[in-house]
Amino acid sequence: MTSATLWWIAAGAAVAIELATGTFYLLMIAAGLASAAVAAHLGLNGTAQIALAAVVGSGATALWHWSRKRHPHSAPARENRDVNLDIGVSVQVTNWAADRTARVTYRGAGWTARLQPGCAAAPGLHEVIAVEGNWLVVAPQALPDTPPSPAASSSPP
Repeated sequence: MTSATLWWIAAGAAVAIELATGTFYLLMIAAGLASAAVAAHLGLNGTAQIALAAVVGSGATALWHWSRKRHPHSAPARENRDVNLDIGVSVQVTNWAADRTARVTYRGAGWTARLQPGCAAAPGLHEVIAVEGNWLVVAPQALPDTPPSPAASSSPP
């Protein structure tokens, strides 16, 4: 068996393990192993093949890690508006129970709402900030800034 064949088998094994585990970094290592296989096809010696596999694999892994650190992580699915369109919707809470839950009507059905920790339990308009199973996690909705009245903003002539 040639060294190129061994490199290709190792690259394939890395991809198979990645598919089983979901570790994207193994694809970067597989790219390094594949580059060593190409180097073997080009006739480079064993030391050059190993060096190329190490440089490409570790370089690709480092670039991927750096790229992920530069971009902010998205919110968890339970709090992410891109995943759950209920986030950010307003609901009316009429009264709170002693356990900081309330029954609210949302989308034509009754839901159990739970108050976000640290918020005061007061009736009124609340915003859905997360969905946990069939519970809405809500927080009091901030009142929009009201523009000053025309009388207050006009200056005397």
